[in-house]
Amino acid sequence: MIIILKEDALEAQIDELRRDMESKGVVVQDIRGESKHMLGLAGDTSSISDEALQRVDFVDRVMKVSEPYKLSGRHFHPGPTVLDLPGGVKLGGGAFAVIAGPCSIETEEQILSIAKDVKRSGASFLRGGAFKPRSSPYSFQGLGLDGLDLLKIAREKTGLPIVSEIMSSEYLDVFARDVDVIQIGARNMQNFSLLRDVGSLGKPVLLKRGAASTIDEFLQAADYLLMGGTDRVILCERGIRTFETATRNTLDISAVPVIKKKSHLPVVVDPSHGTGYWDLVFPMALASVAAGADGLMIEVHNQPECALCDGQQSITPALFDQLMRKVNAMREVI
Repeated sequence: MIIILKEDALEAQIDELRRDMESKGVVVQDIRGESKHMLGLAGDTSSISDEALQRVDFVDRVMKVSEPYKLSGRHFHPGPTVLDLPGGVKLGGGAFAVIAGPCSIETEEQILSIAKDVKRSGASFLRGGAFKPRSSPYSFQGLGLDGLDLLKIAREKTGLPIVSEIMSSEYLDVFARDVDVIQIGARNMQNFSLLRDVGSLGKPVLLKRGAASTIDEFLQAADYLLMGGTDRVILCERGIRTFETATRNTLDISAVPVIKKKSHLPVVVDPSHGTGYWDLVFPMALASVAAGADGLMIEVHNQPECALCDGQQSITPALFDQLMRKVNAMREVI
């Protein structure tokens, strides 16, 4: 529901209306356009009468929002969101950023070497998995808290903010303290209790699209984070499961312009998980930039053939450097 206010509405009146709406258990978002001032209501609005609101002197009209997502949609936020992220990095609305690093943290030497290389090539964030969700219980599961400690060392040595995936609410305090951007993986996109808990931390969150999720379901998951309390959500397209077997997943490049039409949140693309093969990362990364992505998430490993996790989709630091040069040149033209 959107309440469109009259031009002569007083701030005191608006504040009183906002408090009244919040007392009914909804989230109220202030929307200020060039000529209109509006209040967006998200949550259960069944107890709020739009007819009663229409009778309020300073209310112009009330609009129902039909989409199942509210806070991530453009009705409440017509323009693109530009996020202020750790390290002075901006993302969205024309501001572009690249997240790079290994699928999983293996040793201090490994993560430090990769961190230095990707920073030299222009990456804005260092990614690394400490807790790894694996399909097989016999696969490498990550180093856990020890891995996070190694990631923190790499941040200290390079200055790169760190991105890492949280698996459960058990480590909320640790991630709140130690991780700059908390990643919610594809398998947990609809773990709604985890989304609420992570959102309540108020930290930047990178939300990956579920392998079998529609875009509307993706945006509803983002709303859980936004309702939880954070106002910095990054959407990540990382491929969906289809009947095709030539690639690990089918990278949905069309999701970038579709999401941008529906949502104000920035969208990054992960062509590494999206394809599953290192030689497809380069062309699909460029295709993502051409489609309007606000950033990229690239898996980089100094010895992909020896990687403990997803080596087949990781590119070397040398190829990452080539990719960054091409991406920068491409963005200058677009």
